[in-house]
Amino acid sequence: MDNIIFSATLLILFLPLVSFVMQLTIAKKLGDKADYLPLSIIGSTLVLSFYIFYHVIVLGHGHFHPINISAGWITTSALSVSLGIYVDSITSIMLCVVSLISFLVHLYSTEYMKGDKRYLRYFAFLGLFTFSMNGIVLADSLFMMYLFWELVGLSSFLLIGFWFEKDSAANASKKAFLTNRVGDIGMFIGMMILFFQTGTFHIQEIVDSVGGGAFNGSMNLLTCAGLLVFMGAVGKSAQFPLHIWLPDAMEGPTPVSALIHAATMVAAGVYMTVRIFPFLTFDALSVIALIGALTALMAAIIAITRNDIKAVLAYSTISQLGYMVMALGVGAYIGAFFHLVTHAMFKACLFLCSGSVIHAMHHSLHELHDHDTDPQDMNNMGGLMNKMPITFYAMLIATLAISGVPLFSGFLSKDMILAGVLSYYWMYEGWTVIILLAGFGAAFITAFYMFRLIFMTFFGEPKNEKIYEHIHESPKPMTIPLIVLSVLSLGIVFTFNPNPLDAHGWFDHSLGKVEHVAGLDMYKYKDGFKKAHYPAMYTSLIVAFLGIALSSLFYFFNKISVAKVTSVMKSVYLFNLSRYKFYIDVIYENILYKPFLWLCGVTSKLDWNLYDQTFIDSIGRRTLDLSDYSTKADYNWLDQKVVDGAYRLVEYFNGKLKYTQSGVIQNYLMAGVLGIVLIALLFQQI
Repeated sequence: MDNIIFSATLLILFLPLVSFVMQLTIAKKLGDKADYLPLSIIGSTLVLSFYIFYHVIVLGHGHFHPINISAGWITTSALSVSLGIYVDSITSIMLCVVSLISFLVHLYSTEYMKGDKRYLRYFAFLGLFTFSMNGIVLADSLFMMYLFWELVGLSSFLLIGFWFEKDSAANASKKAFLTNRVGDIGMFIGMMILFFQTGTFHIQEIVDSVGGGAFNGSMNLLTCAGLLVFMGAVGKSAQFPLHIWLPDAMEGPTPVSALIHAATMVAAGVYMTVRIFPFLTFDALSVIALIGALTALMAAIIAITRNDIKAVLAYSTISQLGYMVMALGVGAYIGAFFHLVTHAMFKACLFLCSGSVIHAMHHSLHELHDHDTDPQDMNNMGGLMNKMPITFYAMLIATLAISGVPLFSGFLSKDMILAGVLSYYWMYEGWTVIILLAGFGAAFITAFYMFRLIFMTFFGEPKNEKIYEHIHESPKPMTIPLIVLSVLSLGIVFTFNPNPLDAHGWFDHSLGKVEHVAGLDMYKYKDGFKKAHYPAMYTSLIVAFLGIALSSLFYFFNKISVAKVTSVMKSVYLFNLSRYKFYIDVIYENILYKPFLWLCGVTSKLDWNLYDQTFIDSIGRRTLDLSDYSTKADYNWLDQKVVDGAYRLVEYFNGKLKYTQSGVIQNYLMAGVLGIVLIALLFQQI
């Protein structure tokens, strides 16, 4: 059985790479049917992923023994690096998430990207990305994970900048690539610290080494290594202060946003942190919890004042990722991974629904020959519920899920996270109140701005009647993924019991429990978690419904004037923080970008004026002068005096000697006899 699962995982890993190669080589020959090739290949990986899920989760009953098969790659006297595949319950669930979202995005894109001049190349890049993401999921070592980590960065760069003829898209792809490199450098340094301390890159062996006392007496070093590795997650999962790339990355096609910025790429950082969770120290986990809490709250506040439908979802993604990171920091690693899975479903659904709306707006504006109206601005929408019922109901279900409403998946996962946050506060108090307030505050704000999006887009009167007339529901290749993802956003998919702790659903049951953690007393934590569950659940319900109610008063019932409140709130500093995104981009512009560009300008001038013109050019000029002198010396003395003089001398003697050539044989005989006589006399003298 292990060999069958291993073979299936190899196919899951390499089939998307095959799709990438085939799209770049033979796809053109298939004509209009070329998109069926990547769709069928990714569909095959989905089937194989469900096969592994069935054997690991369904048949394993939570007792599946992990499969680890590796082979040596680099072996020296001082270094041994292997590449291998690690399959456990977490791997099997994550493979299903990646394969499912990837397949639905492929299907959705067949209609959304139809007519694009780089249609085949788009699917090639999707295949490369899926291959990279599967590699991260299956990697058994930090080294192998890092290789695919960088490949994910490359493929995301290609997808974000897919429409590179637009300056905004090109700049967004470069911003994403370079920002992620900052986190990746930290991750690499942390990996090397762990390797030199434990002698291995293998994640499970590092966990065992830490448990065996590899860092005894040097826990600060372990803290430093853990935080440096976590820096990779800060970049990939868009956590403060490296979150700035993700909102700009919405310049890519909307299906790309659903794939890499909602469900898979940004989840890679959380997935990696789940893997390294057992060897993170208490200090490292505290920093992680604080970063996650601040990110969740900050991004939620920024989302309130966004009018671009994709921008709202982008900051929502940052906020929800902050939730997951916060959960890891407080010890709720199962809740973090659970929210990763539920978030993948409802956030992918939200992005694809927004794509459906944008697609309909584009077509309507095209019919009207309107090139000025922004199809992504919610101020240009309104009343679309009747025109796009499938998109509306799918988006409503996903919104209820992300808001933490009972009977939906987000309620289950958020409940676990907030219970962990409350338990963490009860255990340590003090500064941890920041995490508590951020957790529940972000839940309230999320419910508010997500229903704001629903009300502004689908309810009320149309903002523009002409645009409204030409709006219609998206075709089936676009609506089918919406239906699938909205169903997967229901709580019943994970448990029939709406109470997360009493449910004992398959998800919680299937994950192995981490008993040894470097930074937390897990037994004490579990007791606190059980006590905190019901207070956390009731509080989360209250804040969620308060957020929905407040949003309804503003945007549905119109009991509170948005314009009046906005004019009053402009004088409030917090409102401006939201509008200007906490001035983080401005700070980076003034503190990092401008000084760096100034320094580049100074060094450029120094290089040109001092080094290039003064030093290099001076050497060049002296070389030219020397060349002139040597040329004159060569021509005037060596060429004319020596070479030409020798020629003239030879020519003179040749002229004289030619007279000795008389042509009379007697003269030649006499000369020969004289020569013999002279030689004889010479030898006689000797």
